[in-house]
Amino acid sequence: MSAAAFRRWLTRTYLVVFFAYLFLPLAVMAAATFNSSRFPTITPWMGFTLNWFSALWADQRMWQALGTSLIVAAGVIAVAVPLGLAAALLLDRLHSRARNALYALMVSPLLTPGVIVGISTLVFWREWFGVTGGIFLTVVAQSSFIAAYAMLLFLARLQRLDPSLEEAALDLGATHGQVFRRITLPYLMPAILAACFLAFLQSFENYNTTLFVRGLDTTLTVYIASKVRTGLTPAVNALSLILIALTIAGAVTYEILRRREARRAARAEALAQT
Repeated sequence: MSAAAFRRWLTRTYLVVFFAYLFLPLAVMAAATFNSSRFPTITPWMGFTLNWFSALWADQRMWQALGTSLIVAAGVIAVAVPLGLAAALLLDRLHSRARNALYALMVSPLLTPGVIVGISTLVFWREWFGVTGGIFLTVVAQSSFIAAYAMLLFLARLQRLDPSLEEAALDLGATHGQVFRRITLPYLMPAILAACFLAFLQSFENYNTTLFVRGLDTTLTVYIASKVRTGLTPAVNALSLILIALTIAGAVTYEILRRREARRAARAEALAQT
């Protein structure tokens, strides 16, 4: 076997193992949804059934937990994304020795364990404001570190922004607010959408921080964790399968729209050159 053939074989083997590692557990989980066994497993196979979707529909506590997770995620987006944008703009415009120290301070919540973030948030708000938990405190606790993710996305985008565009607009008489609305904000729009999506995912799957600040409200991850202790059924697999299907549908839709927009841009460029 030649060296080139060996590299091709090694690459293909790696890709097979890599994608099997990623998607085989999801395939097993999806298959367990259709097993009539009351345990979320595919062995032994007890027969094909769709009853677990009916059980999922009848599980009102799970739907309430899902609704709570969606409300918290929406609140996190509303808080964390603007905070991350403000922090990124500050760091991008700051040119002093304090920039590195300020950057390290703003990134530090990412390095703090979620348990510590949850406990410290609960203690602070309970001692000073008498808040003992709930959706509000969950949004505050999650936003304290998710805002750092958004900030990093905005910083990466701002580093590619040509400052001469803003300077030219200011020279032509535009105010700083107009420059931000008409130049900076449209340029940052892809990063804003990515930050919203990332904030939603980080909030939706968070467990460690949420466990300490949720109060009497239960999010989906906390509910599923409690079901693991009391008895997990394939209804959870049915919910996971629905979420995976929605994710795939969203990704396919986005890719179709992206390619359509790319073709439109290519046609417009070709027409401009003729």
